[in-house]
Amino acid sequence: MLKLVFMGTPDFAVPTLESLLAWPGGQVVAVITAPDRPAGRGRQLQASAVKVAAEAHGVPVLQPTNLKSPEFQAELRGYGADLQVVVAFRMLPEMVWNMPRLGSINIHASLLPQYRGAAPINWALMQGDTETGVTSFFLRHEIDTGDLILQDRITIAPTDDFGSLYDKLKVAGAALARRSVEAIAAGTAPSTAQEQREELRPAPKIQKEIGRLDFTRPVAELVNWVRGLSPIPTAFAPLPDGRIIKIFRAQATPAEATDQQPLAAPGTWESDGRHYLRVAAANGWLDLLDVQLEGKKRLPVKELLLGFKLPAQSV
Repeated sequence: MLKLVFMGTPDFAVPTLESLLAWPGGQVVAVITAPDRPAGRGRQLQASAVKVAAEAHGVPVLQPTNLKSPEFQAELRGYGADLQVVVAFRMLPEMVWNMPRLGSINIHASLLPQYRGAAPINWALMQGDTETGVTSFFLRHEIDTGDLILQDRITIAPTDDFGSLYDKLKVAGAALARRSVEAIAAGTAPSTAQEQREELRPAPKIQKEIGRLDFTRPVAELVNWVRGLSPIPTAFAPLPDGRIIKIFRAQATPAEATDQQPLAAPGTWESDGRHYLRVAAANGWLDLLDVQLEGKKRLPVKELLLGFKLPAQSV
């Protein structure tokens, strides 16, 4: 029976932990997760989703602030893990990922080598991809570059946004992790070097300003940008009066589908006050469907327009 240490923090990692806890071929002897952090209006300390799940199963939980600490590494070594499984955790120093006799594996939410980095789900949607997946691989020095074990492909539906694709991939990742660990235990796990290709797309952490929509871009690209950032951290744009409006859902109306020739200048806002609120892009209109004004709650546009008047804009 393999001794496993699991490392993860957000709810994305919980299905994988649950799957490994139910695996009869091994035992999760410890869970490593982030320290409790202040959250909510009261700034009360909140445990990670992984910690909550681990404690519900009576699994010991370690919450180191410094992974290079000799004290933490000595405690981790004391569990005698054969293998470490990492999902949505921070970068590990070599002394940690190389500690178990079978090494450490990571579950990544893309088809590596595409979308190495912190935000693969967001970027696959923002780039308009129609397929993504999950990958298991052995950890090595450089982030997301270790030898591949297994991959599963997932179709991206036109209606998917970050929230829905996240939910699909966390389930797929759990199934892949279980199969990968079983293969490692049986000594049949593949270990294939990642291809080095020039056209690889990175997946860096999403910074707030990435969400600001650039209306000089084609409207289809803007729709994908909205999808990839919804519901968090959310695409946004300033209204003509400077107030920020968050955009959770939008659709494209090509220029030829309107009776306006030529199309208004990019960034021009338009509304009939009842049914639609839209912004001109490079080659059509971005029709907003689900939005949130500063200080207000999220609403479908038709509900927003019951009490909202589009501010005047300079021509």
